[in-house]
Amino acid sequence: KKNYKKIGILGGTFDPPHLGHLHISKIALKKFGLDYLMWMITKQNPLKKKPYLSSKIRIELSKNITKNQKKIFIKYVDKKIRSSDTFDLLHYLKKKNKKTRFFFLIGADNFINLHKWKRWKKIPLYAKIIVFSRQNYSTRALNSIASKKLKKNDWIYINCKKVNISSSLIRKF
Repeated sequence: KKNYKKIGILGGTFDPPHLGHLHISKIALKKFGLDYLMWMITKQNPLKKKPYLSSKIRIELSKNITKNQKKIFIKYVDKKIRSSDTFDLLHYLKKKNKKTRFFFLIGADNFINLHKWKRWKKIPLYAKIIVFSRQNYSTRALNSIASKKLKKNDWIYINCKKVNISSSLIRKF
């Protein structure tokens, strides 16, 4: 078994998965030289309403959209770790992969509310936080509670070409 050094994590409900998810995944793989990236599909975001699509369908759609990507894998571990919390997920992964450096990908829109997440200040113990710019969220993200409370080297802001798409936008169609 290859000894992986750098693994990216993109967590979420992926309700539905879209090209924006794929876009930031590809940027992260390249920019940080990740060995691979995992889309960790969660049953439910604790801060959002119940997903529109079932977990099964979201997993299928995610596998479909990433099928040509050799370094992106779809995982669903909520049952295994009995939680939808990022902290619990990262703690679980780090325990199993002590030598691995994890990179946690998050959109600027979610970074704004990071301070509402369970044990959010401890996330950097397990992973470097990579914040991706999103249209109309940059200023708020860069002035968020998390941006002020986390140490400068705990997170990095990536200003990338925006893919103007979101799961909520897709659900409107």
